Amino acid sequence: MLKSRYAGLGAILALGVVAGAAFAQDKPVAGDVKEGSLKGKTLTLVSYGGIYQDGQAAALKEFVDKSGVKLLNDGPTEIAKLQAQVESGNVTWDVIDSTNVITAQHCGDLFMPIDTSIVDISKLPAGSKTDDCSVPAMGYGLIVVYNTKKYGANPPKTWADFYDTAKFPGKRAIEGIAGELDPGVLEGALLADGVAPEQVYPIDAPRALRKLASIRGDIVFWNSGAHAQQLVEGGQVDMALLWSGRAYSAVKNGAPFAPMWDQWMPEADTITVPKGAKNPKASMALINYYLGADQQAKLSELTSYSPINVDAKPQLDDLAKTYLTTTPERDKDRFPLDVAWWAKNNDAMTSAYANWLAR
Repeated sequence: MLKSRYAGLGAILALGVVAGAAFAQDKPVAGDVKEGSLKGKTLTLVSYGGIYQDGQAAALKEFVDKSGVKLLNDGPTEIAKLQAQVESGNVTWDVIDSTNVITAQHCGDLFMPIDTSIVDISKLPAGSKTDDCSVPAMGYGLIVVYNTKKYGANPPKTWADFYDTAKFPGKRAIEGIAGELDPGVLEGALLADGVAPEQVYPIDAPRALRKLASIRGDIVFWNSGAHAQQLVEGGQVDMALLWSGRAYSAVKNGAPFAPMWDQWMPEADTITVPKGAKNPKASMALINYYLGADQQAKLSELTSYSPINVDAKPQLDDLAKTYLTTTPERDKDRFPLDVAWWAKNNDAMTSAYANWLAR
């Protein structure tokens, strides 16, 4: 930790500085934590389980060892459960992994602003911080992958191709989770229907759903990331709209598929502190450590998700490198999702999609 600039202002101020030194510094450095600064404290990290949460725990191991904190894991993240905690005034979670749409939607009512006197955000990729209450937890994308054996030398290249079942016959896998909707599903449908990229927002949900309905007979709906991966690996579909991490895993396991990067949809989990958290400074200290270059590199190596510290240099195999979504090559291909628009319209879009699924 850097010495406080107020160290020479007298005994009273010095005591105050010492009391806060465990959490704050003049210029916080992502990945740093003071030895023994959280001894005797307990924090609960809430995330989505599986290899991802295991990777987060591994990336935070040195934080636990060095700070002396006791770190518990819980999950999955459920907004209804968090809302009940906040409304009752008994918040038992300390750090939450959610999505950028959810944290933007509930910034101020369920989540508190990130304290930048504790959390160093200087190494985040440009434009990746989408609201005041969170920082990105990792990067990934909603992408189209296609069967390289089936489509050979003339593979699909655009959203229009994904929806063209005459030119590119075959089954398509698309998210079909009732009550959930990833940004990107409706946008892709509108792009395929001829909407100019700059006119996609505000989303015309009826038009997007009509486009989806035009290929409904060829859609296989997946109900989880694992299910989407299984459909690809099992050859039950010829194209799939799924998360990039799941696509990578399927290809690594031998599925003859390749990604279509044109106008892919950038997604990001976010990490945040719930409103009413019992020890928010300690929570912020964990987030600051989590954002370190070494920690992000380790997380990427363990999960295949893209690091969100620009100095992170994960050691990845050649295949994994092609699925990173935070490279300059991927940045120029992406469709810019409007997270702020989604934060205001998430409930309406999710409801419209659920009604369409139920028909």
